[in-house]
Amino acid sequence: MNAIIPPPLTMPFPLPHTRGVPHGEPRLLEETVRLGMPQLALGGLSEGWLLKDLGHRHWMMLAAMAGRTVPDFRDIDGAPVYAAFSALAIRDARFAELGENDVLAIRSSIARISRTQCASRHVLSRAGEAMGTVELVSAFVRRGAGGGNHQVARVALEGFPPPAAASSAPSTATPANSLADRAAALRARRLEHYFGFDLAAAAGEADPFIEIDPCPAQDFNGAGFLYFASFVSFIDRAEWHFDGRQAPRAATLRRDVFFHANADPGERVRVRWLGQRRGDGRLAHHCRLERMSDGTRLAEAFTLRAV
Repeated sequence: MNAIIPPPLTMPFPLPHTRGVPHGEPRLLEETVRLGMPQLALGGLSEGWLLKDLGHRHWMMLAAMAGRTVPDFRDIDGAPVYAAFSALAIRDARFAELGENDVLAIRSSIARISRTQCASRHVLSRAGEAMGTVELVSAFVRRGAGGGNHQVARVALEGFPPPAAASSAPSTATPANSLADRAAALRARRLEHYFGFDLAAAAGEADPFIEIDPCPAQDFNGAGFLYFASFVSFIDRAEWHFDGRQAPRAATLRRDVFFHANADPGERVRVRWLGQRRGDGRLAHHCRLERMSDGTRLAEAFTLRAV
């Protein structure tokens, strides 16, 4: 979501730390949800619902980390500061096995991983059986003087614990291979291969794509940004189109999405279909989302689905 160009700014927030939680330790949250129609899709657990719910948990846990009851962050001028997601990763997902009236347990942890970034990890289970994990990485951002979504800058807020040690960060990956590091490497175009796809092959006009006209009432959040969960819905629409409408009950097994920029209401989005592999009941694909107005890369997505 964040097109991050200017250097980070530090805003003075002399906030207390969450009571009862040691300074610098990850914050923990455990809840259960009885699944019904709002939480389900044709192929099992609704990924759209899940991402929105986990995004909200991430936001509320940021507030708790800063000792706040509500997540109302502002810069020194009083302008709103938001947590923009820069990456998400879904692993070992068993969404197709979840159905109506199942009780989904979500164990969430969050930690500051750098001066400007926080990462949350959400472990899903049903009756003690693992159903997948989701990791989200965010950075605090504020809009530029124009107020649109094309120019936002990272903001380093004070009043938070120092970055967590590698052993306590909410990830099982090593620091060198963390989601945040992979996002930075991909953004800087330092990776040649990912998810088994060749990233060195530049996308061109010959690559197939679909055009999407995001709906302000459905695809943008209350802060006016094109919501990160909407990016995933656009990817699924591209899959439905380019895979020949073969798998109405396709379910995500693994997905990595790296967000680079955002779009304003009224701007169209192009989803390029850059590669796919299909076989043995699995479909892997690589997509790139771009603003049609100027070709700016909005996100890069890698998905493995059970079909």
